[in-house]
Amino acid sequence: MLANFLIGLREGLEAALIVSILVAYLVKSDRRHDLRYIWLGVGIAVAVSLAFGAALTYGPRGLTFEAQELIGGTLSIVAVGFVTWMVLWMATASRTLSRSLKGSLDHATRPWPLVVVALLAVGREGLETALFIWAATQAAARGTGATTEPLIGALLGILAAVVLGYLMYRGALRINLSKFFTWTGAFLILVAAGVLAYGIHDLQEAGFLPGLHTIAFDVSHVISLDSLLGSLLKGIFNFSPVTTVLEALAWVSYVAIVGTLFFRRNRAAHRPAPTPIPQGAAS
Repeated sequence: MLANFLIGLREGLEAALIVSILVAYLVKSDRRHDLRYIWLGVGIAVAVSLAFGAALTYGPRGLTFEAQELIGGTLSIVAVGFVTWMVLWMATASRTLSRSLKGSLDHATRPWPLVVVALLAVGREGLETALFIWAATQAAARGTGATTEPLIGALLGILAAVVLGYLMYRGALRINLSKFFTWTGAFLILVAAGVLAYGIHDLQEAGFLPGLHTIAFDVSHVISLDSLLGSLLKGIFNFSPVTTVLEALAWVSYVAIVGTLFFRRNRAAHRPAPTPIPQGAAS
């Protein structure tokens, strides 16, 4: 539940920030009459995201086991790809997010372009959230059998993000967004690595990838998924007591590569700009 709560909180807060920027800019620009088009775009984005989540949940039913595993594994890897792109993009784009959104609104003087701006800005976050939460929920359900707790955790995270976004818009709350996105981004890299390993295992069970019986380690006699520790590790990081070599290689490679890129981009984005040297100071 904790992993899905933080996923919902982070993704929801990104969407809430986008909406608050759009709304605040229109209000300050004396374009309150255009707010309805922003809310229409947000509503369409939410509806599309919910429909996408429902299609992921109920679409694969009725297929053979191998087909379900193939679809599930592929979608899990796609979800990891989207989250990786989001985490790396947010590490560098957080400073220019407000300026780029305001520029889009300046060019959107008619109703439907405003709808499209809100739809694309919020819809991207919604689709990423739906896909990644579905993948994380499937992975958690495989180990513990629980499907409602991850969804409840994600819903609570989204609701908390909406409240925080509103309080920030009203000026009643200030959050160090740089630290927030840095810490949650690092955490999501570990979660995504677990989802990637889970997707690899699904593809192995479907017969698409080899090595299903080539085991890297088996600690099931030490850490049981029925225990508190096993449930926490599975629910948060999608840990599997019996891990194949390919799963382990995927997990380690992902954390090493994406983690390095993330911290490099984050450090470069927050590096202070060099102070210009006045003319004539150097001789």
